Amino acid sequence: MIRNLNLSRRLVPLSLLLAASGAFVHGQDTLNFPELGEIIRLDPGLDALIANDATIHVLSSGFEWSEGPVWVKEKEHEHGGYILFSDIPNNRVVRWDEGVGAKTWLQPSGYTGVADYGGEPGCNGLLIDKKGQLVSCEHGDRRLSVLTAGGGKRTLVDNFEGKRLNSPNDACLGADGETIYFTDPPYGLPQRWEDPMRELDFCGVYRLAPDGKLTLLTTEMTRPNGIAFSPDFKTLYVAQSDPEAAIWKAFPVKEDGTLGEGRVVYDATAAVKEGLPGLPDGLKVDKDGNLWATGPGGVYVLTPEGKLLGRISTGERTANCAWGGDGSVLYLTADMYLCRIQTRTKGAGW
Repeated sequence: MIRNLNLSRRLVPLSLLLAASGAFVHGQDTLNFPELGEIIRLDPGLDALIANDATIHVLSSGFEWSEGPVWVKEKEHEHGGYILFSDIPNNRVVRWDEGVGAKTWLQPSGYTGVADYGGEPGCNGLLIDKKGQLVSCEHGDRRLSVLTAGGGKRTLVDNFEGKRLNSPNDACLGADGETIYFTDPPYGLPQRWEDPMRELDFCGVYRLAPDGKLTLLTTEMTRPNGIAFSPDFKTLYVAQSDPEAAIWKAFPVKEDGTLGEGRVVYDATAAVKEGLPGLPDGLKVDKDGNLWATGPGGVYVLTPEGKLLGRISTGERTANCAWGGDGSVLYLTADMYLCRIQTRTKGAGW
């Protein structure tokens, strides 16, 4: 989901704000939002995943549109690591540390031009690669990039067969820890699908191999968005943020890394029509293969077969989620908020 905002901004060189910025944003100490929403239990199976007394805690607030959270593991860190997430309209990445709060960590984050580039110029989905580097899905610069150890950015891919990508949205790593699977809807373009700068006539799901080869996996999803693998990497899940077909699909992964015929895991179109806030967006998978997928009304907790166990209802348009801490804490980006909830499971790969 993308907010329509017309923000003018003065872009600051990457080198001036990378990691060392002291510009703090609002935090829990300045805005009194300690809890948010509720847990909606639809099946007893949810009790094994979320305790009855679990609550959604607001950690920080005051963002334009928070997205793409990723936990950065750091052995020397007092709490084992920290969260990075995108504030897309403000073209920045924000870092949140336990006991410290949130501050701008990287700006610009997804658009390095000087002209206005609509309301969503910054980076969206983030991930940490095998080398511990930050990989970003950049809206404004229409590319996948990697932030190297030296502090500079390198383009991983920005085109398919010579045509510019739309606006890479979210990404995940394959079984080798190097291959990147990502989605490419038009939300980062100033006029989205109708934008005259759009060069592709489809929204693709792609596979970027370590050698730089880009493979188009499917064009069947009208607005591919969140993306994640099952724990055994045999299934790729993709969210579709289309209000007319608000679904999540599961694709079998072939030996060569391409995809077989997909199946619908869950259809939330009716919830969209009922007016619940949000659309299928970011998603993660736990160690047992359950999906934790942001959608209309919060985070849907689904079995691998597509049975809805319940929903973490934030009351806000919930964009994305990420496992953090010891792997059992689910961090949420919900509109202007960064939140978290303690679970009884752990993320896949922890």
